[in-house]
Amino acid sequence: MRILYLSQYFPPEAGATQTRAYEMARNLVRLGHQVSMLAEIPNHPAGVIPPEYRGKLIERSDLDGIDVMRVWVKTSPVKNFTSRMLFYLSFMLNATLAGLLVARGRYDLIYASSPPLFVGGAALALSVLRGIPLVFEVRDLWPQIAVALGELTQPAAIRWATRLERACYRRARAIVVVTQGDRQRLLESGLPEQKLIHIPNGANLELFQERPEGRRRVRRELGLEGKFVAIYAGIHGLAQGLETLVEAARQLADHPNIQLLLVGEGPRKSAIQELIVKYGLENVCLLPEQPRERIPDYLSAADLALIPLKNLAFFKGTIPSKLFDSWACRRPVILSVDGEARQIVAAAGGGVYVEAENPRALAEALLELERDSERLKEMGENGRLYTEKYYSRRALAHKLERALKDLDLTGF
Repeated sequence: MRILYLSQYFPPEAGATQTRAYEMARNLVRLGHQVSMLAEIPNHPAGVIPPEYRGKLIERSDLDGIDVMRVWVKTSPVKNFTSRMLFYLSFMLNATLAGLLVARGRYDLIYASSPPLFVGGAALALSVLRGIPLVFEVRDLWPQIAVALGELTQPAAIRWATRLERACYRRARAIVVVTQGDRQRLLESGLPEQKLIHIPNGANLELFQERPEGRRRVRRELGLEGKFVAIYAGIHGLAQGLETLVEAARQLADHPNIQLLLVGEGPRKSAIQELIVKYGLENVCLLPEQPRERIPDYLSAADLALIPLKNLAFFKGTIPSKLFDSWACRRPVILSVDGEARQIVAAAGGGVYVEAENPRALAEALLELERDSERLKEMGENGRLYTEKYYSRRALAHKLERALKDLDLTGF
């Protein structure tokens, strides 16, 4: 098959969206398919375009056999409603133009990954204008999640986004969902069961492995030898509620052996840094975003991984992809996400659950696990085995390929 894949975020940007798009596309190429990727000029989450990409309206390259077309977007380090809308809309417009004028030739299908929902807008336009069947991937339900987080409050914008969402669902030959919770919500909204395909997140088991040498190197570089280290590696955004981690560290200030390591960038990074300075915390280490290939070193350097989200009912259907990356490196987790993710952690025996936005419960869990190295080792091993069995990126790409081959792509 020839696939035109739309994902606004893509490597070298770091994050769950970028990783899923890259891994799916790379494995589809491995399976013999041709994949063209439409993405933005790198800038996310900082909102700053690197020097090597500045001044370009479009940039085309090959990444592991993926034909990558990157288009200019209106970026800004200031994240407010206006800057976000200009950011999303500029991608929708330029991705549509690139799909018409640059991505020439015949495609068997368009595969669009949302959010941002505006990716769906570009895919919808290309599907109609070029007569190409659309498969729509829903990693999070948007605009619902944006409303829940307070990112989208204007009634007119919510109505417009909801109409776009429904139009994408109607046009799509199939809708790929990442969690069973989102699948259930879409079924309850009236979508037919046969239109929904469940392809969860997973881990690249070739890249994400326990690295003893990486553990020693990172601990030496950061002065963490002999410490009990809990890591959060990912976006420092609104959804994660990282303030809870800082407050837990504050409550553990008289336990100097416990160290929190926060790796990444995002719109809440400066606020988190200000809190650490305000409280005078020496048990929290902030690091900038790291290349994806080095993340297994940092996970290996830790004793466990922290996976927080805010305490919103909407997140009960969320399964953070960093769960499987941590397990692939044999690192147990402290999960603060109720619902589907909590059920998976319990089934795997790969970690413990604590209530979201409850710093006291988090601090107590860290104290308890620091004293139980055998339990940590067992949970880490359980997580690796469970990921190998159910959440290999390569196996999930095979599942997607079979589902795409089974679709009726005629009639356009």
